[in-house]
Amino acid sequence: MKSILFTILFAFCSIPFLAQTNTPVPQFEKVVHNYGEILENNGPVTAEFKVKNTGDVPLIITRVATSCGCTASNWTREPILPETEGFVNITYDPRGRPGAINQRITVFTNAPGSGIVLSLRGQVLPREKTKEEIYRRRIGDLGLTNSHASLGIVYVDQQKTDTLKMYNFGKEKIEVSFDRVPKHITVTPVPSTLAPGQEGEIIVSFDAKGVDDWGYSVSRATVMVNKQRIQGNIINISARIEEDFSKLTKQELDNAPKIEFSEITKDFGNVDEGDVIEHEFVFTNAGKSDLVIRKIQASCGCTTVAPKVTVIKPGEQSSLSASFRTRGFTGRQSKTITVITNDPKSSNVVLRLTGTVNKK
Repeated sequence: MKSILFTILFAFCSIPFLAQTNTPVPQFEKVVHNYGEILENNGPVTAEFKVKNTGDVPLIITRVATSCGCTASNWTREPILPETEGFVNITYDPRGRPGAINQRITVFTNAPGSGIVLSLRGQVLPREKTKEEIYRRRIGDLGLTNSHASLGIVYVDQQKTDTLKMYNFGKEKIEVSFDRVPKHITVTPVPSTLAPGQEGEIIVSFDAKGVDDWGYSVSRATVMVNKQRIQGNIINISARIEEDFSKLTKQELDNAPKIEFSEITKDFGNVDEGDVIEHEFVFTNAGKSDLVIRKIQASCGCTTVAPKVTVIKPGEQSSLSASFRTRGFTGRQSKTITVITNDPKSSNVVLRLTGTVNKK
């Protein structure tokens, strides 16, 4: 008898509990849409994600959150009844976004554990740029893709070239030539005369053997258009001049100089604007041959350094004096000093003066 009463009581108490488990269940037909390859200038494209409610009560899509402003969403606003379908439409605008598509969309509903992630994939093929966009630097009717030829690292015994593109926007022929070109640089226009609407190249050659310098080097050349100087007619040629240590043997590396600083960063704390910060960076030649200080470059004119000696014997110690004049600087500061040596493993060492300058 007690067993029968217990069974009836359990069944009675379970009725409300079973009712509470009735929930909407969103089931998407897919969670990833791949557009494939689309053209940037063909306009927005839309992906439809169908969702079926496999639960027992109506499903309500409350919100759709996109990962960036490049997607716009529309979805079924009315409740989706059990065993019926709704949708979430996502529109992607490829304009100004060439490259891979990788977007996330989160769909929130009244279902437990809401927050279903949908994904957009694909590749946007860039539109063809106009001549004005390609040749953005203008010197009269002569257009250049860039006014800076960056040759990167150039070894001391190396010659390296870079190419700039040029275009004639005018209605007459243009003769291109160059003036005030440093002796270690050669600048050659190909062709030297451009017909209207014609493209060409400027070949820049940098010969490190012809310049007595180390580290970052910037040179300039003047562009002549029909033998005339026009405003903005300067191109910059930059390179980082270094020694090529890759050919050294193991024995040569073992016998090389080695620079070791006692510290590479000095935090001067809080100072008032106008104060002068001075610090000695002490270093030792821990190698087996002479250490040569080839060049010292400061991050700006506010920092000066002076090596006591430029050749340090094995086992000897020396130092660099750094001075930071804080006038005109406020807030957190970080000034760098690059020390260039013949140490094959640390040919460029960056020292830092850091701290806070308080405005008076």
